[in-house]
Amino acid sequence: MASLQRKGLQARMLSSEEEEKLKRDQALVSDFKQQKLEKEAQKNWDLFYKRNSTNFFKDRHWTTREFEELRSCREFEDEKLTVLEAGCGVGNCLFPLLEEDLNIFAYACDFSPRAVEYVKQNPSYNTERCKVFQCDLTKDDLLEHVPSESVDVVMLIFVLSAIHPDRMQLVLQNVYKNGEEQTAFAIGRPGFSSSQFHQFALRPQVLKPGKCVLFRDYGLYDHAMLRFKAGSKLGENFYVRQDGTRSYFFTDEFLAQLFTDTGYEEVINEYVFRETVNKKEGLCVPRVFLQSKFRKPPKHPAPTSPGPGPESQVLIFHEVDACASI
Repeated sequence: MASLQRKGLQARMLSSEEEEKLKRDQALVSDFKQQKLEKEAQKNWDLFYKRNSTNFFKDRHWTTREFEELRSCREFEDEKLTVLEAGCGVGNCLFPLLEEDLNIFAYACDFSPRAVEYVKQNPSYNTERCKVFQCDLTKDDLLEHVPSESVDVVMLIFVLSAIHPDRMQLVLQNVYKNGEEQTAFAIGRPGFSSSQFHQFALRPQVLKPGKCVLFRDYGLYDHAMLRFKAGSKLGENFYVRQDGTRSYFFTDEFLAQLFTDTGYEEVINEYVFRETVNKKEGLCVPRVFLQSKFRKPPKHPAPTSPGPGPESQVLIFHEVDACASI
């Protein structure tokens, strides 16, 4: 058994048989079942971990190799780094990372309460090195567990694909936390009023300005996507497994749009192609992942002149209203 890996900017080319299969499998799961899957998403992941315990996923020892950011973002070699792993599962990425780099403190969270308990029960779990908590990234406030502007690197490793595409941006906003850049972006949108200005401008942030989100997840036409049987399709590039858990397969364009619409800057966004070859069995399994890095813009320099007085503040709010009415 051997694995070959390469990276590229173009999606994988399908064979004629694969194209035909995807054309045939166009029927979508009913709206009723889709709503049920969304409602029971946490239960389905909890049952997944009940069945598989900590044995399903292999430990991921490749994070520091694949993501140089985990080393290069330090100003000096032994600088302490604070990482947030959003969607940590049972710790297959968390614990190898902490073992390899003794100067990392990690916050880690997962949708499944059972997965969080498995992390806490791991003999390597040390509250001086990491803090784990249960969290629905689409609605729970990360700031209840993570101090404001304390995180140097956010890791989204095979987590966003499990979330409905319509709710993915909520996760990115939760990490970004509507800082100054997102406030400016929101002000220019229809319906944004002066009454919302304080709500956006004063919200603290999890990820430090100028720091990055590291992403790796399933890419378009991955082998797992082509294995789904008819009746599993929820939407474009979105499928449900037999156990009720869901998986989305990303294009680089969709992911870039998702991040840039939230206010991030694209740094790297490329496909990773891996072929697992079993010569004895005559099998070649094509895997496709999307591996990316997006940066939260640095803060603008603070103005040197004195802050505006009450009269000037009133003028600013009038300007916001004018933008909202355009």
